[in-house]
Amino acid sequence: MAAVDNPARPLSPRALYQDVAERLRQQIFGRQLEPGSWIDEMKLAAEFGISRTPLREALKVLAVEGLVTMKVRRGAYVTEMSREDVQQVYHLLGLLESDAAAQVATQAADSQRAELQRLHDRLEKQVRQRDAFFAANEAFHMALLEIAGNRWATQVVADLRKVMKLNRHHSLFKQGRLADSLAEHRALMQAIEGRDGEAARRLMREHFDSGLEAAA
Repeated sequence: MAAVDNPARPLSPRALYQDVAERLRQQIFGRQLEPGSWIDEMKLAAEFGISRTPLREALKVLAVEGLVTMKVRRGAYVTEMSREDVQQVYHLLGLLESDAAAQVATQAADSQRAELQRLHDRLEKQVRQRDAFFAANEAFHMALLEIAGNRWATQVVADLRKVMKLNRHHSLFKQGRLADSLAEHRALMQAIEGRDGEAARRLMREHFDSGLEAAA
């Protein structure tokens, strides 16, 4: 059977449904499948050159991640974010990542601080390129979680960040928000370099509060 995204490429060792899930995930993030839209299983199965079985398994994976909503007798839909959904996601991210920031500020090794600085430097270079800034921003935040070392928090944040991409009014879309976000990251890095855990905690919470205000 052909690979999902490139007929010339051999299948990866992982299960086909995982490849399908990643293909669908990218279509959702790229707005080829819009939030709130019905997912046409027959059309997608034909497009991907697969049966509906791996497609349905892939949809189950995305449903667990929150990217897809399964409706009884109606099929699968791309999840649509309400204002309350956005508020709840930002609230949880603020809690989890502020705790991580405080821990990193007080406990991270010098090499780990240097890695965060390297990722922050990428942000500085990408501030005029929104898509690249998105990627660098996510890499910074996930690295901070990895350094903090709570794998459960890292897993939850990774899933929440996927769901956050469904928001039509993502905070970084707002004019001037990239520059504001970068300034907030600079202040956070100063707190981390200064080993000031409480300042790092406060600044990360304020970072998400500002993001929520911009996304409103």
